Amino acid sequence: MSIERITKKEFSDMVRIAAHRLEKNAKFVNSLNVFPVPDGDTGTNMSLTVQSGFKSVNESDADTVGGLGKALAKGLLMGARGNSGVITSQIFRGFAKSIEPKDELTAADLAKAFDDGVKTAYKAVMKPVEGTILTVAKYGANAAVEATKSSDDVAVIMKAAVEGSKEGLEKTPSLLPVLKEVGVVDSGGQGLVFIYEGFLEALTGEKAAEEEYTPDEKEMNEMVNATHHQSVQGQFTNEDIHNGYCTEMMVELGQNPTSDEKFDNDTMRNYLSTIGDSLIVVSDDEVVKVHVHTNYPRKVWEEGRKFGSLVKVKIDNMRIQHETIVDKDQPQVAVATKPAEPIDYAVIAVSSGEGLSELYKSLGVTSIISGGQTMNPSTNDIVDAINAANAKRAIILPNNGNIVMAAKQAAGLVDVPVAIVPSKTISQGMTAMLSFNPEADLDENEENMEDSLDTVKSGQITQAIRDTAIDGLEITKGHYMGIVDGKIVVDNADIVKATEEMLDKMIDEDSEVITILVGKDGNEDDAQAVSDYLDDKYEDLETEIHQGDQPVYPYLVAVE
Repeated sequence: MSIERITKKEFSDMVRIAAHRLEKNAKFVNSLNVFPVPDGDTGTNMSLTVQSGFKSVNESDADTVGGLGKALAKGLLMGARGNSGVITSQIFRGFAKSIEPKDELTAADLAKAFDDGVKTAYKAVMKPVEGTILTVAKYGANAAVEATKSSDDVAVIMKAAVEGSKEGLEKTPSLLPVLKEVGVVDSGGQGLVFIYEGFLEALTGEKAAEEEYTPDEKEMNEMVNATHHQSVQGQFTNEDIHNGYCTEMMVELGQNPTSDEKFDNDTMRNYLSTIGDSLIVVSDDEVVKVHVHTNYPRKVWEEGRKFGSLVKVKIDNMRIQHETIVDKDQPQVAVATKPAEPIDYAVIAVSSGEGLSELYKSLGVTSIISGGQTMNPSTNDIVDAINAANAKRAIILPNNGNIVMAAKQAAGLVDVPVAIVPSKTISQGMTAMLSFNPEADLDENEENMEDSLDTVKSGQITQAIRDTAIDGLEITKGHYMGIVDGKIVVDNADIVKATEEMLDKMIDEDSEVITILVGKDGNEDDAQAVSDYLDDKYEDLETEIHQGDQPVYPYLVAVE
């Protein structure tokens, strides 16, 4: 049966199913991270970005497809996290602009919207790189446009876009050598394919071949933590919390159920969405895990008991929890109460770890956005931080290459001048602060701070999550890797030896000061052992050790 037009209902369904499909496959997308580090986040970033887009569509009162497209673009823009999320938002910014005057979409309208989306995204990226999500989007759009020459069925056009995007995805390793070396396709491109597959499923009712996963308990907790992203907590008051109980349960399916009804993940999700929000439902053949914010915890548990026994339940009063979080985080989070009078400068840094936050404040940073490699803040998080600072001008230190694009988007959405100093590491951000002059104008500070970034070498120690080979180095799962300015240079089973070997590769005749930041999984004794090693091997080097409390990386090292 031919589908000639996409109405408001179909478009809303397309976005909803795309968000759901991407969420279910976020771990798979994360696993395509080139580096075997435990913080691959492309899937998480794209999923949270698209969820923000769907939320905006779901809350929109627009009565045309064009109006819903505008809502989608706004939601994606404000919710964009990481480079993949920002580029996704740009693809659909162009898409939305193309369909803005349309009540419904024809096949030609849909194809043109994909093509306009690609053009917008390429323009938004300063140096477009082939072999990325951009390539995948381009192949999808080209295939959609070509299909309009022989069909006016929107489902046929959408299927062509899916097949074209898959063809582009398969080509990414040949276009980007590092992907070929590691043996993966581009993660952002894979995420876009899942989005397009969701669109197609909404139009045809036929599910794409599943590459779905079931998160384990640790991954479930990470998803819940994403929902409760710290930097959002100070944005609202108790009166804003409509569903007051954070409710979790794990159900062992088939164990003394109270109903003969067969369990279905989507059916449970649909029911729980009527009594709560911030919903996550994941399942396999044996268990189902649920997280939801609701005013009716008992109803959640009763729904679970229909299908089996409750082996784990948890409930938190979010109003009390919110007061505790805001009280605890108020010194760190950039959304504190505005000063009575505007301040001259706000310097806002993205950082994760109490120790790092304190170090940044000691250097003159006025506000911290909680986040970093394991949880990129959204465009909206950064906008809110700038606005909450109540400053005449602001400087942003992203401290991660994957946050720079979101910071640039945020800068264009506020009413005060903003400079983005493109720091890619915590160490670069701290070095940049040494060049900050509160008496200088914004342009001068931006230039001086950016110029200082190259004066520091940044090292990271973390554990490999899989075996691989990259840049000629064999990486063994479970070993410790030393990463210097984005390149893996060391693999060693011993964390102290790995840190020492990494530093040997970082230190040269111009090096003067070594700073070791101890993370949650590091310890002062090992850091001191590294310091003693440096004292014995190198003359005239000064070593400092500070508690950073950062996750994922037991040690961050700066060489200046």
